[in-house]
Amino acid sequence: MAFFTKLKDRLFKSSSKLEEGLDAIVEDGGSAEPGEDTPPGVPEEQPPESPPEPPRETPPQPDETPPPVPEEDPGRDLPEPEVPQPEPATPEPPSPTLPGPGPEEVPARAPDMVPMPEPDPAPTPEPDPVPPPPDETPRQGGLLSRFFGRGGPGSAPVVRRALDDDMLEQLEELLIASDMGVDTALRVASNMAEGRMGRRLSTAEIKGLLADEVTRIMEPVARPLPLFPKKPQVVLVVGVNGSGKTTTIGKLASQFRGAGKSVVIAAGDTFRAAAVEQLEIWGDRAGVPVLKAAEGSDPAALAYDALEKAEAEGADLLMIDTAGRLQNRADLMEELAKIVRVLRKRDPSAPHNTLLVLDATTGQNALSQVETFRKMADVTGLVMTKLDGTAKGGVLVALADKFGLPIHAIGVGEQIDDLAPFDPGDFARALTGADLGTAA
Repeated sequence: MAFFTKLKDRLFKSSSKLEEGLDAIVEDGGSAEPGEDTPPGVPEEQPPESPPEPPRETPPQPDETPPPVPEEDPGRDLPEPEVPQPEPATPEPPSPTLPGPGPEEVPARAPDMVPMPEPDPAPTPEPDPVPPPPDETPRQGGLLSRFFGRGGPGSAPVVRRALDDDMLEQLEELLIASDMGVDTALRVASNMAEGRMGRRLSTAEIKGLLADEVTRIMEPVARPLPLFPKKPQVVLVVGVNGSGKTTTIGKLASQFRGAGKSVVIAAGDTFRAAAVEQLEIWGDRAGVPVLKAAEGSDPAALAYDALEKAEAEGADLLMIDTAGRLQNRADLMEELAKIVRVLRKRDPSAPHNTLLVLDATTGQNALSQVETFRKMADVTGLVMTKLDGTAKGGVLVALADKFGLPIHAIGVGEQIDDLAPFDPGDFARALTGADLGTAA
C-alpha cells in the first residue's frame, strides 16, 4: 500500500488530466440528478430540522397537573403532605415552596416554576442532536475523496449523461490524448460502451469502467522478473539514452541483494564515465561488486569477462549495463547484437533476461523502441520509469495491448523504494483516479 499511495500521488498528472476530460465530457450534454442515496424530492436541509425537537420533549402537561392539587384550601398544612404524592409521577422541586405564599398565588407561580425543571432534563436531549454532524461531515470532500470518488451518501446531485455516439467519440479522443494509442483507445472505449449505450453515466461510473478495462488489459502482462536455477542468471539491460537503465540496475541489484541473492554488476557503458561512477555508488549501497573496463573499451569483451568471473564466484545474477543507444542508429544497435553473440559463446542460453527500460515521458515513441530492440536483442520484459513526470501514463496500456511483453516493474522516482513490481489494479486506479468496482 505504501508504494500504491506514492504511485497514486505521483500519477496525479495523468489522473487529473483524465478526470478533467471526463468531467467535461459528462457535463457537455449532461444534467444533474439526485445522488444514489438521496431520494428524489427530499431536500438536503431536512436533517438540521431535527435538532428543534428537544424543546418539545419538555413536559408541560405534568406541570399543569399540580395546580388542581393546591386548589383544596383546607389549610396550609394539608398541601404539604399532598405535594410529595405527585412527586414520583412528575419532578416538582418547587412544591415545598407552596406553603410560603398563599394558595391564591400558587396557580400564578406554577407557570413561573415550569422553566425551572428545564435545566435538569436539558442534558438528556443533548445527545439527540449529536448524530446530525456525522451526516454532514462526509459531504466535505478533500483531495482523496476527489481522487477516488465523490462525496458520501446524501452528497450533492450527480451530473449524468446518456452514453451515445457523440459521447463515445469524445471519450475515444480523450484516451488517445492520454497516449493510449489509436487502436487501444478505440478498443477500450468500445468495450466500455458495450451493452451500455443509452444509459446515463456519471464521471465516477465512467472512471470505474475505464479502470476495470485497463486492469483487464494489464493483468496478463503483470509478471515479476523470473528467477532461474541457472547460475549465474544473466540479465542484460538495454534502452535509449536517459531512459534510466543505470538507476534501474542499481535498484534491482539492491532488491535482489536484500532477498539473499548474490549479484554482480558489469558496467558495460564504457563510453560514459558518469555511468560507471553511478553504478559504483549503487554497488556500494547494496554491497554488490561492480566490474568495469577502461573507458572506450569493447563492451562485448567486458560482458564476456564479467560472465566468466560471475561463474567462478558462483553468483546468482549477473546484471550487465549497456550504453544508451537510439533505435534509429543501425551501428549502435548492431553493437548491442554483438554483445548478445559474445555472451552466447560462453553460455548458449545467455542472456536469460533482456530488460528494455522505457522512459514514460517519451510517449508513443516507446512503441517504436520496443519494435526495434526486440529485433536486435530479443527483449523478454519491460521496465517503465519516470511515470511521475508525465501526464501520458496511458502509453503503458498501449504497450501491453500491442506487444503483450511482461511488465516487470515500474518506477516513480529516484529513491530505492521508487521501483516496485507492476500491479495492474493499483496502476489502473492511480491512472484513472477511481476505485475498482464502481463500474455500472
